Amino acid sequence: MSADKLVISDLGKTFRSDRGTTVALKGVDLTVGENEFVALVGTSGCGKSTLLSIAAGLEHHDQGHIAIDGEEIVAPGLDRGVVFQSYTLLPWLTSRQNVEFALRAAGRSSVEAREIAQAHLELVGLQGFETAYPAELSGGMKQRVAIARALSYRPKMLLMDEPFGALDALTRHHMQELLTGIWERHRLTVLFITHDVEEAVYLSDRVAVMTNRPGRIKTIVAIDLPRPRYYDMVSSPEFQHLHRTVLGAIRSESLSAASLQAALV
Repeated sequence: MSADKLVISDLGKTFRSDRGTTVALKGVDLTVGENEFVALVGTSGCGKSTLLSIAAGLEHHDQGHIAIDGEEIVAPGLDRGVVFQSYTLLPWLTSRQNVEFALRAAGRSSVEAREIAQAHLELVGLQGFETAYPAELSGGMKQRVAIARALSYRPKMLLMDEPFGALDALTRHHMQELLTGIWERHRLTVLFITHDVEEAVYLSDRVAVMTNRPGRIKTIVAIDLPRPRYYDMVSSPEFQHLHRTVLGAIRSESLSAASLQAALV
């Protein structure tokens, strides 16, 4: 790894409404290095998605700093590709047209857009489905189109919020293997949110565990498993040790939240 790509320092976010205020994030410190894959895990409601939305420029923070390549993030930009759990495809466009749409918005000509879209659909294994509409695709295929679209304009960083959460177990495993294959060939910088500890350990260089709300980074676990990754690793003693370490950090936060709730009753 070389220099830090994403730097988050003392970040805070408070939501205000007629019902009061909710401190979602407070004092978040995290760096993601160039070409590093970092997974973010934690209990439900700890602020994982809020943090990713701030990194994507879709939410504003009210404390601290967040920067990519030294530039403060204040709005969405083509330097960041975003993939959500929902597929966010335009239903009236084909697979290729969905990718082309993003490329045309990025200033590519129609000829360039078609060539690049075709190459990226092939990258995610969708050759033969270029003219299919989203309604004609499986969930895994839709997410492949979303990944192809996010990669097509060559962002500096890929931000992924539970991208495989809605898929069945077998399809999810296939998508994890696809993503690791793309990452290992192209060395992207990735911030990946998941509730699945096995997924986090399998994919990542490091796993950052968040505390209960207000969210901050509780601990970071280095995943020193060899690459390329294969699913046979999941049953290895090394993998299971890392899995228990991450799960234990999350479980301690769950127990803390349960104790606090009991004390308030």
